[in-house]
Amino acid sequence: MIRRKKEKFSEIGRLVPCSVTLLSVATKKRQDAMTASAMFVSESVPLLVVSVAKHIVSHDLIEEAGEFALNVASTKQVKLAKQLGFTHGEKVDKFKKFRVSKMRAKKVKAPLIKGSFAHIECKVITSLSAANYVIYLAEVLNYRVDHKLTPVTWYNNKYFAPTQQVF
Repeated sequence: MIRRKKEKFSEIGRLVPCSVTLLSVATKKRQDAMTASAMFVSESVPLLVVSVAKHIVSHDLIEEAGEFALNVASTKQVKLAKQLGFTHGEKVDKFKKFRVSKMRAKKVKAPLIKGSFAHIECKVITSLSAANYVIYLAEVLNYRVDHKLTPVTWYNNKYFAPTQQVF
């Protein structure tokens, strides 16, 4: 096993290709969106996990609402994914700042982000505190897909369109 210096551990997160989702959440008083990565846990009962930093607005809103939406980013939303990832919502409404077009969800209060490849409405089942993050296990309540669009993935700090089947 090759050991690396501790400062190199920040590279590990870039080694695992992942989905790019735009997590949206809302309460009666506030809404927010952030860039996140999600992973499926179970298909028979549709379960996903997502990790959210404890110090950001989306975390507080998820804790209050107990639900959120995952908008699977399309290749047309890379700029928005970067904007949502680098902007904290403490003092700004990101939906207004970035002119994010929304639509209503069927099962959750969180707004869905137009132009996404897919919209996944989720209810939090449980959560786990891990360092400065909370990992949410969520059940999928509803979803819709726009097959005319292409999802985007993230790997090694770059965005890709997964359009080539290799097997």
